[in-house]
Amino acid sequence: MDTWDTAADRHPGAFLLSPLDVPDFTAVAYVDDQLLLHYNSKTQREEPRGDWVQGAVSPHFWDKETRALRRWQEGFDTNLATLWYRYNQMGGSRTLQLTYSCELHEDNSTGGHMQLGYDRGDFISYDPGTRTWIAAPTQAQRTQHTWNEDRALLQDTKAYLEETCVAWLQQYLLQSKHPVAQVSDRPSQDGRTTLSCWVHGFYPKNISVVWLKNGEGQTQETSHSGVLLSGDGTYQTWATMEIDPSNNHDYACLVEHASLGLVLCVSWDKGRTEYHWMLIVGIVVGVVLILVIVVMGAAVFFLSLVLLEGRRKQQ
Repeated sequence: MDTWDTAADRHPGAFLLSPLDVPDFTAVAYVDDQLLLHYNSKTQREEPRGDWVQGAVSPHFWDKETRALRRWQEGFDTNLATLWYRYNQMGGSRTLQLTYSCELHEDNSTGGHMQLGYDRGDFISYDPGTRTWIAAPTQAQRTQHTWNEDRALLQDTKAYLEETCVAWLQQYLLQSKHPVAQVSDRPSQDGRTTLSCWVHGFYPKNISVVWLKNGEGQTQETSHSGVLLSGDGTYQTWATMEIDPSNNHDYACLVEHASLGLVLCVSWDKGRTEYHWMLIVGIVVGVVLILVIVVMGAAVFFLSLVLLEGRRKQQ
């Protein structure tokens, strides 16, 4: 009998058996490139990753999501059996992967996608333009027909990607971490000095760091390392500039970030560091700025469930 548990599919997940010492079911979520949460079938618990994540929602949120993921894990056992039947595959190692994302753009428009893959190949995906499901292989055509006939499922998928997921995203984007800036110097070639400004511990990712000379921004002279992950849910970056130490000029590192109502200015004075807060006229702070800065570029939220499956236990 060919069945598919559409109720379980409205809350995507999966459950597979494995003889290996690895989780049968794993779920991870990202905001941009930061790991947000993790769940697997061994711990049976959804866990936040990073201090900033824990402050984004109430403790009850994790209990609620844990219960939901356990239901997904149970429901997909039936769905896996259906795929085995359609592909005429009994036993062996299989991978079932579901990914979905939602996006929030600076004009407040939203977007998203949902896709199911099987054994490293596409199976079926949701088209937000037509608001229908599109089958990839012939084995998915029956699922496509069933899901597209289910108006409640189509409405639930649309509402989740365009409303529920975006609401969660906005809540996470409200969280921020102030940057910390430290300046230093080291001798370089031809008697010159390289000034370094290390900015770290900040979230979200977008930040502006530039060296000032007598209060004027030295954009062309400032070299940047790029923004890098710190491994604790925050980011770090370096900004350097070469100077002639014999010249009598004032140098400072200027930092602008969405978490700051004022900008941070750290002065360099041949080994002595001074910190100043400066008001930048016209800077917009609050939720809108955070959203605009964070959403520039790539998709913002990503959820993936990756599963490893071995031979079923003999009944």
